[in-house]
Amino acid sequence: MAVRFVYNSFYGRYSDSPRAIYERLVGGGRHSHVWLVGEGHEHGFPAEAATVPIGSAECIAVLESADVVVSNTYLELDWTKRPDTVYLQTWHGTPLKRIHYDAPAIGPDDRLQKLDVDIARWDHLLSPNRPSTERLRAAFRYRGSVVETGYPRNDLLLAEDRDLRRAAVRADLGLDDATTAVLYVPTWRDHEYYEPEARLGLDVDAFTSGMGEGWCLLPRVHYYMADRIAVAANPAVRDVSFHPDIRELYLAADVLVTDYSSAMFDFAVTGKPMIFYTYDFAHYRDTVRGFYFDFVPDAPGPVVHTLPALLEALSGLDAVQGEYADRYRRFQETFCHLEDGHATDRVLRLLPAR
Repeated sequence: MAVRFVYNSFYGRYSDSPRAIYERLVGGGRHSHVWLVGEGHEHGFPAEAATVPIGSAECIAVLESADVVVSNTYLELDWTKRPDTVYLQTWHGTPLKRIHYDAPAIGPDDRLQKLDVDIARWDHLLSPNRPSTERLRAAFRYRGSVVETGYPRNDLLLAEDRDLRRAAVRADLGLDDATTAVLYVPTWRDHEYYEPEARLGLDVDAFTSGMGEGWCLLPRVHYYMADRIAVAANPAVRDVSFHPDIRELYLAADVLVTDYSSAMFDFAVTGKPMIFYTYDFAHYRDTVRGFYFDFVPDAPGPVVHTLPALLEALSGLDAVQGEYADRYRRFQETFCHLEDGHATDRVLRLLPAR
């Protein structure tokens, strides 16, 4: 039976778990596959991928005729799901920060109610690990199928060709083997979205001058804010906010710097060091979002609040890895127990026979 698949990732990017599922299926031949593409992200799709502009009349038409819809976030569109369509919601991260109904209300009063329209369409919601299952179900007030599978996107991090991919991405970014690449992935800060101006929480110029030669900063601004936050131009910086696939950046990087982003749980699959630059910790915890658990005692790397402390931790990465080895292992056991390179296989069992 031919199956009509429609994919969405982060409002029109070619990335994440929908990409992993698509790349597994696209060679089948008899099925059709269509991506929703966002303005400015067309370049990220392979030439052979069929796309329609997200939000267009054609987009609505393909959604309403689909047999399977695969998305990693809400589809905030006005469309009618057919009764026999399977809507697979992969979601896009292990929740550390509170989400949906568990988070403080910021923004329009009716936003959650509008998002609930899409949640009601979901047939399956993926959970990346055991601790996330009930948190996701409760936060979305979702009564449907929640399936612990791990994330298909992370299979690539364990693929046999991961070293070749790392080399290719680093070459594209102009990074030689002697350069230590620092991937900086700050989380989404709701209040900044509704403010007239937003800025990167890391002073790029101070960072690069403090680290000196042999280092390169790879900032990746959250997809909600990537078109609003300008990264300062600097020879030791590569702005990767619009790089199509963060998985490739995980492979290319030597160390992750983040704050409260769910990137920490995915990057942990690689085993490479992490440092947590939490310059607004108390404000974020008590006012902006709040956390499902206090990650500081169990963080698999240093939690620092100032730029000098961040630079010091980066300068001693070997010592950091040794000091946090036990914590890192426990973190992986808790949050990466399903990341075995076969999450996509488990997810495909949820879909109609192909």
